Amino acid sequence: MEPGGGQGAAGRGPRVVVVGGGIAGLGAAQRLCRHPAVRHLRVLEATARAGGRIRSERSFGGVVEVGAHWIHGPSQGNPVFQLAAQYGLLGDKELSEENQRIDTGGHVALPSVSYASSGESVSLGLVVEMGHLYYSLIDRSREFLQAAEAPVPSVGEFLRKEIRQHVAGWTEDEETKKLKLAILKNFLNIECCVSGTHSMDLVALAPFGEYTVLPGLDCTFPGGYQGLTDRIMASLPPDVMVFDKPVKTIHWNANFQVAESHGERFTVLVECEDGHYFPAHHVILTVPLGFLKEHLDTFFQPPLPAEKAEAIRKMGFGTNNKIFLEFEEPFWEPDCEHIQVVWEDTSPLEDTADPMQDAWVKKLIGFLVLPSFESSHVLCGFIAGLESEFMETLSDEEVLQALTRVLRRVTGNPQLPAPKSVLRSRWHSAPYSRGSYSYVAVGTSGDDIDLLAQPLPADPEKAPLQILFAGEATHRTFYSTTHGALLSGWREADRLIELLDAEAQLQGPRL
Repeated sequence: MEPGGGQGAAGRGPRVVVVGGGIAGLGAAQRLCRHPAVRHLRVLEATARAGGRIRSERSFGGVVEVGAHWIHGPSQGNPVFQLAAQYGLLGDKELSEENQRIDTGGHVALPSVSYASSGESVSLGLVVEMGHLYYSLIDRSREFLQAAEAPVPSVGEFLRKEIRQHVAGWTEDEETKKLKLAILKNFLNIECCVSGTHSMDLVALAPFGEYTVLPGLDCTFPGGYQGLTDRIMASLPPDVMVFDKPVKTIHWNANFQVAESHGERFTVLVECEDGHYFPAHHVILTVPLGFLKEHLDTFFQPPLPAEKAEAIRKMGFGTNNKIFLEFEEPFWEPDCEHIQVVWEDTSPLEDTADPMQDAWVKKLIGFLVLPSFESSHVLCGFIAGLESEFMETLSDEEVLQALTRVLRRVTGNPQLPAPKSVLRSRWHSAPYSRGSYSYVAVGTSGDDIDLLAQPLPADPEKAPLQILFAGEATHRTFYSTTHGALLSGWREADRLIELLDAEAQLQGPRL
């Protein structure tokens, strides 16, 4: 094995390794670099680029977000918004006081146009009526946090129960009732995208209200979200980032001595896939929960405490993907922002029995119209769950053909020109992500998030901190968001700084 280096080899000082170069890892590293005691710091990134699930690509003559799309709740309480503003990455509209004051309640804006699978347009009045009903039910599903007991285990079951009661009071003809249910199914599919889950039946009802929505009208980065992580990375000393360095095993709770350490001992050894190892006193682990789930049995030596491992296994982590379609000419109106696709044979009250090969497109919620690029017109579709993961196994050509068929069908125009090109995310297949983001699954609660966030060893009185845990899945109220990830990185950096400051006071100056 070859040892890995450390920042500023001269002089002793705590060696810190951050595993993962997403916004949590970069945020932690930036914070640590500013502390005079941290002279040996490395960020090990498994891939050739920083940013993690923030990934902006130049395509179609502009920038598209393959990963994180919006700043959710861009207002003063959001550190991503504050940092983006500080770096000058947002426009006047995004920065306006008015935008910061708008409170969406976390609800996705209603569509500009709604197409049904029969090829007819759906009355927007009906969509608005169902949207208001749906969001009133979602708001109610957030009210069981303080309740002695939730009426049912999952958000999905709660919504179904409520919808059934409403349906009983509907007086329209059967066709209209069916259409209303199909619209509600679309809203449920949107919720699956928001929660990063296959089904709302997997999302726990009791803790659902713990997720905190910040005020502000969700906004995007004109130059790409990755501009933010690029700026954070640029602020780090030049030798801190190490790319293409996947970690194989974290050996902890031990007493290592390596040849070049002049007798110094280390409690953690980070072993990489390529045979390099990085001795450390402290490791901040920021890998996605999906990766942790897949490698849980081999990633820690000795294994994690049983309670913590069980929390990782039980916590929710799903897939939400995007499919970008580029068109020569738009078939939508100039002021159109969001196209909804409603499948009339679907209902939130029953599951579809269609084979995945045919049914996967029905999980697609519709399309956002991206701001126009130089000469391209681009739609961005969202799709979550097992259908989204199935979509990843298809070729670009198969996806393009399937969505061309869908668009021709719903617009009622069999001559609609096919898209020029397709680009999509594949977050489930990505070996170092294995999905998109976390949710609180049935059988878990916010306590499991806190359990994942707890550093090791569990009793710091007996031994100093060795492994600290950060990333969106470790933030109890902002899980699934970039601001949750950034705050978690800062939290663990501050935890470490507090320890280093306490040690410095006890020992006097380190030489």
